[in-house]
Amino acid sequence: MVLSGPERRTSVHRTPPPAAPREESVVPGLALAAIGVAAAFGVHALVPAVPVLTAAVVLGVVVAHLPGVAPLVHGAARPGLSMAGKRLMRLGIVLLGLKLSLGDVAGLGWQTLVMVVGVVLVTFFGTQWLGRRIGLSDGLSLLVATGYSICGASAIGAVSGMLGKDKGDKRYEAEVASSVALVTLCGTLAIAVLPLFKAPLGLDATEFGRWVGASVHDVGQVVATARTAGPQALTEGVLVKLIRVAMLAPLVAGVALSRRKNAGHPVDGDGRWPALLPLFVVGFLAMVVLRSTGLLGSGVLDAADTVQELVLTAALLGLGSAVHLPTLARSGGLRMTLLGLGSWLVVAAAAYAGVMLTT
Repeated sequence: MVLSGPERRTSVHRTPPPAAPREESVVPGLALAAIGVAAAFGVHALVPAVPVLTAAVVLGVVVAHLPGVAPLVHGAARPGLSMAGKRLMRLGIVLLGLKLSLGDVAGLGWQTLVMVVGVVLVTFFGTQWLGRRIGLSDGLSLLVATGYSICGASAIGAVSGMLGKDKGDKRYEAEVASSVALVTLCGTLAIAVLPLFKAPLGLDATEFGRWVGASVHDVGQVVATARTAGPQALTEGVLVKLIRVAMLAPLVAGVALSRRKNAGHPVDGDGRWPALLPLFVVGFLAMVVLRSTGLLGSGVLDAADTVQELVLTAALLGLGSAVHLPTLARSGGLRMTLLGLGSWLVVAAAAYAGVMLTT
């Protein structure tokens, strides 16, 4: 029987639409990150000189290379670990704003504010120049420069979204992870190295604290280094460091503007312009304002500080797990080491000069 009209149309075989790709579960990776966080705190409890965040990066690198665990890290656990390295890092940056109030900024005086801005700019542009001179990519040089000049891994996480890389870009993920590992390592070495220079440089407690705050990368590393010279050095170091943290927002906006100007077209991996101030940086600024109102009690601030340390520890473990040492060695491990040491000298020298001129 021959069909015609509507009957013919209804009898035509229709190909079903392709099934949507199944999303990979983040549960294995987040579970592994949680185990790594507990292990990092355990390492810190056994060896207090090793900061929790440093232990997390090292553990992430180690598990990514253990024969029995590496297949899990690079397979089923990869989505969750990548999520930790990106989204939990952003949450940690938001909570970082609760460490700083506008009153803290005003209390240091304009000379100190100018000094901090000068150190940040010298370190940021000096590190990028040095990175290009020794043959590293612009993106990698930018990441290291940001980490050294502002606040270590948190700043690298904030600026990494400005690079316009596609999601899943393995080289990009490796550059971010390697930058975090480098800046964390040098910041940890500062805990042991900088106190040795206090007496030879003739620094009193106030000057030493400000030097540490202006030159050491992570807030926790500043605390560990400055406290070796007493409570006055610790107070000065943390305040100066938090002013550097406040530079995160204008630096991210500056990087976004620069990339827009140089590219002339959208450079985001999804074909969009990167936001001048990403949402998590806006959240960081909102937390600074909230802290400045005085509405939050010490219990809330302490709880937020604990949550921030937990999520940053998980984030750094996730980033560390993306480091592949053989690839890193082939793609410029020696040059990255030279850049790290060079940038460390730049920030230490600039901070010392700034402290001597303003105290």
